[in-house]
Order: sequence, then structure tokens, then C-alpha cells
Amino acid sequence: MTESADSLDDLADAAKTLGHSHRLALLQAVLQRESTVEQLALLSGLSVTNASQHLQQLKRAGFIQSRRDGKHVLYRGGTGPVSEVLSALQDYLAYQRQEMRRVASDSVNRPEQLEAVSIEALVAKLDDGALLLDVRAPDDYAAGHIPGAVNLPAEALEAHLAQLPRDQAIVAYCGGRYCVLSMRAVALLRARGFQAQRLGDGFPAWKAAGLRIESAPQ
Repeated sequence: MTESADSLDDLADAAKTLGHSHRLALLQAVLQRESTVEQLALLSGLSVTNASQHLQQLKRAGFIQSRRDGKHVLYRGGTGPVSEVLSALQDYLAYQRQEMRRVASDSVNRPEQLEAVSIEALVAKLDDGALLLDVRAPDDYAAGHIPGAVNLPAEALEAHLAQLPRDQAIVAYCGGRYCVLSMRAVALLRARGFQAQRLGDGFPAWKAAGLRIESAPQ
């Protein structure tokens, strides 16, 4: 395995550690002030046992440190740019929410552009012959997609409109609730006269429902 792949694995492990709302809440708390597990459990609404388990995962990843003070163990932020990592995540989420508001604002006079369909409605539309459009990046599509979906990344959509059927309903999806790619795709398609809607929570909702997923051959 190359050094670059090793680095990506380490990055994925760190991201996995932060990928839980309880751990993020605990990390925010210890970055504000040094606290015991009992104090942190109270602040986060967790049991002491549950809080302790999450704290140990954060500690193993280096996001927090601990020291003993008599009978108590105190937790504090880890060394390095831990606060900056958390701030970057918050900034990214704020950007995505702002982008969603911008897309919604652009479509204020055309509210149908933001109309979303549920998983159940999507299945019914596919049974009726709708075209399913995956507007994510090719790598994301290859890693896993809804069966039958055609991959046409959002940034390439306008250049390939001639390939899409005008007499067929189109449902576009992307990477989830905070992904605006499908919103943009539907706005473009409708502006060009296509019958288009988007899958509300995108591919993650399909996956969470336990439905079958396809992967592109390597």
C-alpha cells in the first residue's frame, strides 16, 4: 500500500471517530473547559458509561487528552489543531446550508423546482418508466448507486441534455440532505422543458432503507 493510501486510511479513521453527534458534543465541551466524565455526561445528556466510551474513542484518535486529579480523571482538548478541525466542519456545514438557501431563493418563483419525492414515490415512478439520474461524481457512483441509475455529473449535465428523453419523467439524486447538486440539476432540467424531480435525501436515504445497491465494475 502506498504512503498516500496509508494517509487516506488514517484520515478516514479520524473522520469516522468524529462521525457521531455524541462525540462531537463531548469534543465541543472539553475544548471549552477541562471536565470530568460526570460533568461531561451531564452536559451531553448521556449516561456516565456511554460518555466514557465515546471519550475513550476520542482519546485514542488524539482529539482529547486526560489526566488524573486525585480520584477524578479530567479531560481536555488534544494537542494540535483540534479546534480548527471542528471549526472547519462547522464552516462547511454553514456553507452547505447557505448554498441550499441560495438555491431555494433562486427558485422562489418556481417552487416546483425544489419538489422532492420520497423513496416510495421513487420506486413507483421507476415502475412507470422514469429515468433515474445520479448527478454525483463518477467515483461516488462507482462506489455505490441505486440500481438502474445513469451517472451524469451535475457539472456535465448541460452538455448532455440532448441525450435525455423529453417524453419521460426524470428523477435526479445526489449525496444527501445537504447536497445541492440534484437541486441544480432539476432546476436546469425544468428550465429546459424536462419533467424532473429530485429524491429528497438522495442516495444515503436509499442505502439507509436497506434497498439493493449496485457498484460499477472495477
